[in-house]
Amino acid sequence: MAVLGSKRMIEIRNLSKSFPGADGTVEALKGINLTIADGDIYGIIGMSGAGKSTLVRCINLLERPTKGEVSIDGVEMTSLSPKALREMRRSITMIFQGFNLLMQRTCLDNICFPLELAHVSRKEAKEKALALLELVGLPDKAHAYPAQLSGGQQQRIAIARALATNPKVLLCDEATSALDPKTTADILELIRDINRKLGITVIVITHQMSVVEEICNRVAILDQGYVVEEGDVSEVFSHPQSQAAKRLVFPEEETEILPTQQNVRIIRLVFRGAEETGRPLITQMAVDEGITANILYASTRCIGDKIYGKMLLSLPDHEGTVKRAIAYLSNGEDVLAEEVDV
Repeated sequence: MAVLGSKRMIEIRNLSKSFPGADGTVEALKGINLTIADGDIYGIIGMSGAGKSTLVRCINLLERPTKGEVSIDGVEMTSLSPKALREMRRSITMIFQGFNLLMQRTCLDNICFPLELAHVSRKEAKEKALALLELVGLPDKAHAYPAQLSGGQQQRIAIARALATNPKVLLCDEATSALDPKTTADILELIRDINRKLGITVIVITHQMSVVEEICNRVAILDQGYVVEEGDVSEVFSHPQSQAAKRLVFPEEETEILPTQQNVRIIRLVFRGAEETGRPLITQMAVDEGITANILYASTRCIGDKIYGKMLLSLPDHEGTVKRAIAYLSNGEDVLAEEVDV
């Protein structure tokens, strides 16, 4: 993961992208400005149509921006000749939702394919491919064909192929959207491991908050072509500012969960890696403070000995009680408690 003071790997400045449409020009991206540090796992998230996939395709210039600049390691991409751009793209590889493997080739040959295009010798390419099969945990699948593999295994082969040219940047465009939750977790763990071991900067394009929460250290929220919020994942998820971020982080609350009666107050709890104590927090508050709360909604999980997730509580409409409850609940490290407007 990138740390404070890390050098800037990718800079996107005033980037816009327009397409001709049946009813006139469609502005897919509008004045995007982002800085992604070397070694980041950076999430770009938004609802369908927000502009995520267009943005990732502009980063490697599969789509050429209408306006603005994309610089990678100080190289301004839009200024490159076609030949220089092809060379640069070897250091900016991509994995997709649909895996995009060559079905008539074995797994080994799929991984060798970009090395063939780079005119690497067959012997060297094969050695590299076998090492990458080990890295992604499939050393026994060299001579299997993609159709013989599960979806998760196919994505592992796609990741190995993406790593064949020793890239500096790995772009993941909805790479886990077609996978079940267990396989998704395994693939995300593999990507995180690759980021740690190889120092590759990873950009994750997704509509799933759980993916960003699981793997990314920074996130940008896209809405209708704009970046409406950007920052550390823990900060954006614990206290979203924009309406788009609130819809993504707390999708159920305002419309389905919050009560309509006027004699209650609502507190939102966000757990950002709080230490698991084994004590039920709400019950303990009743014992220690004499404050009873009704749990309206809870979505939490433990990763190791840390708690992540959200909870909504209702309390009686009494100012002093609400303040004491917020103070008590906020006492734990990495726990945010705040009142929600009903």
